[in-house]
Amino acid sequence: MRLEARGEVSRSALVLAPVIAILFTFGICALLVAWAGAPVGRTYALLIEGAFGSRFAIAETLTRATPLILTGLAAAVAFRARLYNIGAEGQLYVGALAAVAVGGLHGGTGFDLPPAVLFPLMLIAGAAAGALLLLGPAWMKAKLGVDEVVTTLLLNFIALLFVSMMLDGPMKDPMAMGWPQSVGINPELEFGKLLERTRVHSGLLMASALAVIVWLVERFTTFGFALRAVGANARAAAFAGLPVRRTVLLCALISGALAGLAGVGEVAGRAGYVTLDMSPGYGYAGIVIAMLAGLHPLGVMLSAVFVAAVLVGADSMSRAIGVPNYIADVIVATALLAMLVATLLTRYRIRWGRA
Repeated sequence: MRLEARGEVSRSALVLAPVIAILFTFGICALLVAWAGAPVGRTYALLIEGAFGSRFAIAETLTRATPLILTGLAAAVAFRARLYNIGAEGQLYVGALAAVAVGGLHGGTGFDLPPAVLFPLMLIAGAAAGALLLLGPAWMKAKLGVDEVVTTLLLNFIALLFVSMMLDGPMKDPMAMGWPQSVGINPELEFGKLLERTRVHSGLLMASALAVIVWLVERFTTFGFALRAVGANARAAAFAGLPVRRTVLLCALISGALAGLAGVGEVAGRAGYVTLDMSPGYGYAGIVIAMLAGLHPLGVMLSAVFVAAVLVGADSMSRAIGVPNYIADVIVATALLAMLVATLLTRYRIRWGRA
């Protein structure tokens, strides 16, 4: 058995690949649900109802999808240039910490600047913190050939330890009764609510707008062409005169900034302060979302809603029928593996026999 590259990849095959992967995923996970002794049809119906069956359910799904769109974009942009950013989790946390550092209630009103000035500064600070955290590994990859998978992964732990130090030290909320959390941001800097009496905030609009902007940049700009060329073949791109190193570094800044903005959104849109359990793994989930979307920025939005719906719906389903909500992690992981296989088969065909 061998893999043979297809002469031309069908556009319809690329569109159908994620659909087939998701259907295959639910088929495989149905066996696990049946093994657990639960009715498959009712389990999936409850999962869908828990994610979209009410105004509250839809709001929770969109709230969960907001940071996932941004971390998915962060992974998609980096992976497009073959810069494997595994550090979005740490970039999210330092972005959130930077947002509180600028807009926090440090005994008053932050830097005593008007909210109209502090709000963009808060966004810039969060994006810059995430970008700078990824810039180091990207520079080491471009200049020294250091594997960025290892450096970005290990930086997650360093970033979380730094956040823990700040939450127990200079940025600790004195009113938190000993609980390790930061001071809160100025309420005037919080994102506006899109739906009353829900947690859906305007960060969803920001994330969606950034997805469109990233798509336009990749599709219609010189930098986007260079990004795709470097990702396809860095040596060929360098031979053609494209600035490979500069493209990789700029890609790292954009990717890290997107992940940092996810942290800003969690602070200013949902929690209001930083805690060590603020993210249930949004940075790592962003990798799954990017792969499910085929690294397409607009597809990231759909993938993020899908993953968020599975996570939210599984919580509701587990309470109603007794199936462990860990089935959500199984669904997401199986979907990733199925998508990788489906993508492989769209680009290669299996040949049997001797070469």
